[in-house]
Amino acid sequence: LVILVGAADDGVMPQTIEAFDHAKAAGVPILVAMNKIDKPQADVDRVKRQLNELGLVSEDWGGKTITVGVSAKTGEGIDNLLEMILLEAEMLELRASYEQKASGVVVEAKLSKGRGPVATVLVQNGILRVGDFIIAGYQSGRIRAMSNSLRQPISEAGPSMPVEITGLSSVPEAGDKFYVIEDEKKAREIVAQKQEELRRQRLEPTLKRAHLHLEDLYKEIKEGGVKELNIILKADVQGSLEAIEDSLTKIGTSEVNIAVMHRGVGNINTSDVVLAIASNAIIIGFQVEPDDMAKEMAQKEGIDIRTYRVIYEIVNDMRAALEGMLAPRIKKVFLGRAEVRKVFKLSKYGIVAGCFVKKGKITRSAQVVLLRNGEAIHEGKIAALKRFKDDVREVSEEFECGISLANFEDIKEGDFIDAYELEQIARKLE
Repeated sequence: LVILVGAADDGVMPQTIEAFDHAKAAGVPILVAMNKIDKPQADVDRVKRQLNELGLVSEDWGGKTITVGVSAKTGEGIDNLLEMILLEAEMLELRASYEQKASGVVVEAKLSKGRGPVATVLVQNGILRVGDFIIAGYQSGRIRAMSNSLRQPISEAGPSMPVEITGLSSVPEAGDKFYVIEDEKKAREIVAQKQEELRRQRLEPTLKRAHLHLEDLYKEIKEGGVKELNIILKADVQGSLEAIEDSLTKIGTSEVNIAVMHRGVGNINTSDVVLAIASNAIIIGFQVEPDDMAKEMAQKEGIDIRTYRVIYEIVNDMRAALEGMLAPRIKKVFLGRAEVRKVFKLSKYGIVAGCFVKKGKITRSAQVVLLRNGEAIHEGKIAALKRFKDDVREVSEEFECGISLANFEDIKEGDFIDAYELEQIARKLE
């Protein structure tokens, strides 16, 4: 069950819509808790109207979505919310076994100076006890101590109970599954095998991923592997989102529909990539760029991110993909990032940015994007690249340089210049 929490005074906010899209993609039943009903400006009916637009029609309005007004401050409605959760769980016949060995998921983990690796876990099946030997992701260990949500020491925990445990060999990742193993020797062998597999994956330059890419779309359609193309849309303004979504939904074919899983204003972030992983979606950005963490995660997970400056190019690419006529894929290969620390106006070269290369390298032949406050301001080429008074072909990390951009002079201190090169990837037909 997912409890979607929104504020009764603010209404449905962008982050609420994003959370709803994640829950919808996961196919999980949703209950709605409307918080802050104690505030004078709270408007429950307005929130319900906004929920209707998302397809969450409240039960008292003839729908199937349970909506409960609550106040975290006064405690009003909390008992009713708990009753509704139990009722929904009973109707859905959600059950957990007490008889099997304990298993569950890591909610969060950290390294404590006094206690070593500490993990907060949620027990999903069985009974977890102090002294149990567990495997959590790529880590293992024997539980030395366990405490509940009130930080009281306990000796065992049953299903649906969150507990904090100590005794693991290292810090696991949030989201890792854990389970109890009786044979400690066998458990250590399993962990050693998993760690070896992880090392092997990290050493491989490229891993084959099962996620969909636009180049492979036509082949997947013909093989019956795709009936619906999931897309995540990000743009600089709301108006662009509506125009792009309207255009894309019109180009579906009899064999495949285009479904927009989530749309939002702002740069492409890790939350978008997580949703793309869960729903096997392609991320499309209009006048926005992915942040550094999103780039890294997308590359690691094989998620297709495409950024555009013109709407009709998005529509043309999607139509071409559906028809199996997509041209070779143009991939942006990141080279480096430079920070603008001083701006000079020279009679011969015009505006020159005094820069410090913070990551990678800047090459004279590279394409560049000028970023201001995380937003792309300009995309083009380098007119001149200098070290002191000399023209150079490239400048490496942690060195200073002077950069002037071709046909663009609106450069300010604090801007970033990202350099990249375009790589054509031919479509592979098997």
